[in-house]
This record gives sequence, structure tokens and C-alpha cells, in this order.
Amino acid sequence: MGAAGDFLAVPDGRTGRTLRLRPPETVMRLARLGAFHQTRLSFLRATLRHVAAAGYRFGYDRWDIGDDGVGTAVYAARGPERTYSLVCFAHDLDPAMRTDRVIAEAWDATYTLYDGIPDDGEIERLRANTPKQEAGRYRHTDLILSRTNKSARLFDHVVDCLAAGRQPAAARLDDVGYVMRTTAVYGNGKFGIADRHRYAGRAGFGGPFRLEMLTVWMIRQFVADLVDHAARAGGGAGAVPLDRALRRRLGIGNSTGLGLGPFIVNHPALFARWVECRELALGRVCAQESAPAANWSAFRRWIARARADVATWTVPDPLQAEKVDRLADDLDRLDAFSAGLDPASGAPWAEIRDWAAENLSLEGQELTVSLLIEPHGDLVDDLADRMALAETEMPPAGLSGNTGDLRGRIEDGFGWALAPDYAVADAQARFWYVSANKLEPRLGERWEEAGADLELPLATGRDIAACHADLCEAAQDEQLADFLLRRPEHRHTVRRLCDPELGPYGQIRDNLVGADLLPLNLLRCKLAFFGATHFDPKSDRWLRINMFCHAPYPDELDSLPPDDWILPRRDA
Repeated sequence: MGAAGDFLAVPDGRTGRTLRLRPPETVMRLARLGAFHQTRLSFLRATLRHVAAAGYRFGYDRWDIGDDGVGTAVYAARGPERTYSLVCFAHDLDPAMRTDRVIAEAWDATYTLYDGIPDDGEIERLRANTPKQEAGRYRHTDLILSRTNKSARLFDHVVDCLAAGRQPAAARLDDVGYVMRTTAVYGNGKFGIADRHRYAGRAGFGGPFRLEMLTVWMIRQFVADLVDHAARAGGGAGAVPLDRALRRRLGIGNSTGLGLGPFIVNHPALFARWVECRELALGRVCAQESAPAANWSAFRRWIARARADVATWTVPDPLQAEKVDRLADDLDRLDAFSAGLDPASGAPWAEIRDWAAENLSLEGQELTVSLLIEPHGDLVDDLADRMALAETEMPPAGLSGNTGDLRGRIEDGFGWALAPDYAVADAQARFWYVSANKLEPRLGERWEEAGADLELPLATGRDIAACHADLCEAAQDEQLADFLLRRPEHRHTVRRLCDPELGPYGQIRDNLVGADLLPLNLLRCKLAFFGATHFDPKSDRWLRINMFCHAPYPDELDSLPPDDWILPRRDA
């Protein structure tokens, strides 16, 4: 980041203080966004806190799975006001058809999160449609749609071990981290399922992607039960269930490609809210003039847990492997530096933040942010419920003013967009488009591939520069509305520039179509907000991650804390 004194002053209504936040010039660069880690504000963690606090009760209402592993199961999450049912369909999938790619047409299991308790007729309707996924037909009672595939490396191995009466080795489980992985979790009205407005006002589920996270967590329970069931079917009386402690070492994997990338560009106000809440959490922590003994001890323990966890983060990608090695060294240095501080004075949290900014890699700096936030749930957890934004209710972008005003605004605040020379081929080497086959975002090479005429408006920096060039040619007292009548190609750019909801973190300050674009940074940033861990890049355009690894299962919420697992105690 820049000099330690370069901060953004923001009033905080809850604490009544003016907080010093990291400025957007520091935060909103792709390399840093792509180094984000989960925090206690991440969506899956906020979901678990809610279902635990609200007293949800979980169990399966139906288990019609045959010895061949094919059939139907229904799990119910019963809360104080509503019940959500996960309807699961297990299939006999030809291994040759098993693929991570979104263009797949068959999966090992498919799921619908149903609003309420489905009767036999509804289950039959879902049985006819859920296995088709995108090709199915759905109703407003169908909230979330998903599918999973078995891990070729681990599913059969775990089943075979249990069927033979022995537990699989913990190291083997840790090496993969899951026995099944999702290839999509759809919500928000996609393919005809329920629109978000139907449930956004429900207690605990108004935050971003909360029902999606509930779905993934319940899928994890089904997968664990399916493993035990397959072991009993294969081993009979000699089979054993997967040990509880070992079972918690397994999350749900996910294979994610470019489809996530455009989301945070197309929803700038929502994404800005996510980033702002994360920075507010950091600001609240660092505004404390001393560290309570309990919080300081917890922070030191979290560093130790992070060191142990990073030691298990192994990836074949050479670029990420180098970052992980540097991160391990960063944590050693953070541990040594913080050990020498006096927590009772000198604003120690701010001192750690500023030291990390000057001495650690981006990975190390952003994991330090997560570690600083971690012991302060009572101070920051309310921000998790501020991360949603009802975009349909947002005020329209204000188009008052003239071209001279907007030109000045660009020149004052968007130098990053004006800096590149977009006439140079490398500055426009890529283009984003939607594939005709699966209606999913893709990234093309502008000078090598056809299709640039179908480009999506995601090149925010280039488009701001183009708008600025035309503003310079316009009469400076021309009204913006009149300017847009003459130059309608700039409407999306002017709307972005004039959106009152964007706030300071509303723009990614990099060229999103340049030759040096690393699209993986967009994917990882969004997945970190979900709560993903152990990012495993497979190229610059897709990666595998793990979700809910080490988390309690639904039937363990009464006996295990819902929010003390993300960096597990390795002696547990």
C-alpha cells in the first residue's frame, strides 16, 4: 500500500468514531483483490452463525437410496419461522461423463433447495427436472439449484476403506479435502427458480448468497451420509462409518471458471458494499488504542493456526506455490513482530496493519487483515448483515450536471483509467463475451479470435477513457442527457460514473482487457467473500477451492461452536 498515513476518513455510525480506512487506490487493485482471504464476514460463516443462533434443527425426512447408490433423499432445516428442504437425487453416472466443466449434462448428484416441505407430487416434479439442471423447469418454491461430482481421487478410496472396516488416513483426506465437489450453485432466479426478492427479507437470509451457502452445507451432510451408505452396501456388517473427526476434515469442493468474473464488474455497488464492510471491520479493529488480553491471546493463537494451515496448502501451480511459500515466511515474521508488541498501549492492531503493509507480500498483508478481524466478532459481526444491497430499489444514477462537470470528475478521480494507451494492441488484447453453448462468460483474444463484435461492456477503464475523450470534444456546458442522446454508446459508463451507491470502493482500478490481465484474481476475490479456502489454480482462468472444510455438520451444532473452525486446530 502507499504511505502509512494515506487513509480514507469514514464516519462509523455504530462506534461513533471516524475510522481510518485503507484507500481505494490501495485496495481496489486486481493483484490485491486476488490475494483476499476469507474473514468472519464471509457469507458461509455468517450463514452458520445465523442457523446456530436461530436454533435450526436438521434431519433427513426421506432416504430412498439403494445399494447401488442411486435414489432420493430429502433433508429438512427447520427454523423458528420456516423450513427449507434439500431434495437430493443420486445418479449412476458413467465415469466417462464426469467433468468439472459447466457444459456437462449429467452429474453424480443433483439438488434443489425447496421452500417448505415437498410432498410426493413435488418430489416427483423435481425428480423430472432437477437432474436436467439448466434444461429443467422450475417454480417459485425452488430456491437454489446445484449439482456435484465425485472426486476421482478420493470418493472410492474412502468408501473402500470403510467397507473394509478401517478408517482412511487423515493425510490422504487432507491432500484432497473433499469427496464430492459442486460445479455450480445457482440462485437469484436463474433458469426460472425463485427470484431473490422472495426471500431477501427473511431473517438471517437477507445477506448475500446465504441460501446458497446453506445449500452447500446441507449437501456436505448428504455426501457424508452417502459415503457411509456406500460403505455399508459394499462391506456389510464389517463396514464402519467415517470417524467424526475425519469427516470434519472433508468440505465440499468447487470447480470455478470465468463465470464468476463479470459478476463483480456488473454489480459494482454490491461489490463496493462487500469491500467497504471488510475495510470497516479492519478500521474498527485498528481504531482501538489497546488490545484486551483475551483478544490478544486469541490473535496470537490464530497466527499459530494460520501457520499450520498454510503448511497444508500445496498447489501444483508454480505462481501460486511461490505465493504460498512466501506466505509461510510472512506468517513467521508476523508472529515474531507481534510477539514484541505491548498490547496494552500504542494502538497495537493499527501497528500490525501498518507493519504488514510495509513488510509482507500481498498474500501476507491480506491474511493479516483476516487475522486482525478474527478475534473481534462482537465488534464486527453486525457488518455481515450490511453486505446486501437491493439493487432493484437503488435510486437511478443521477444525470444532472453538464459534460464539463463529468469531465472534471473523471480527471480528478479516474487517472488510473486514463493512464493506459488503449491504441496499443496489448492494452486491448482481451475481450469478454457470452458463449452461445452455455450462456456463460468467456474471455477471448481480440487479435487472434473472432467474436469481439459481441464484447460485453466490462472494460471499465477503457470505456471511461473513451467517454472522457468525447467529453473533451463536447461543449462543456452541454447537459449530460443531451450528450448521451448524441453518444448513446457511453450510457453504461456515465451510469457507472454517476451511480450514487458506488462509494469509494466502486471501481476496480486496473485494465480488465489488457494482455497482463490475470482473470483468476477476479474469481478468487469473489470466492474469498464466499468463504472459500485453499485456492488451487488450474490455469489463469479456473481454479478449485474448498468450502466448509473442518466446519461442524448440521447434527453437531449443539456440541461444537459454529465459528471456530475455519483455520482448524491441527491437534484436534
